[in-house]
Amino acid sequence: MIVPITALYAALLVAVLVCLTTRIGLLRAKTGISILDGGNTHLAVEIRRHGNFAEHVPLLIVLMAIVELNGGNSLFLHVIGVVLVICRIAHPLGLHHDRVQTPLRLIGAAGTSLSTVALGVMALLQAIGVVA
Repeated sequence: MIVPITALYAALLVAVLVCLTTRIGLLRAKTGISILDGGNTHLAVEIRRHGNFAEHVPLLIVLMAIVELNGGNSLFLHVIGVVLVICRIAHPLGLHHDRVQTPLRLIGAAGTSLSTVALGVMALLQAIGVVA
């Protein structure tokens, strides 16, 4: 069975991941810092932006695929996918070392959390046979 909706959003999210990863690589090359952050705040922020993405997105893609494979509603999956892409772009743009609360960070974190809960609930409902 194929998962074309999940594949679409996974591919878009890979593009975001490549951007985040590239920013770290370029900064490492510029600063000569091979591992960790070497006390460089800018590098520490870039590492955290990437880390946050890596902590959340893989499970979300797995959940999305599970819901799709279980016959999940296409519109629901597309809405979740669009929200995830927007939020996973917004979050790193709003993540700064000197400001905890920024609008983009809030949008990114809240949207990611809501998407996680929505996918988790849908997967659970599918598993217990409440919805297809």
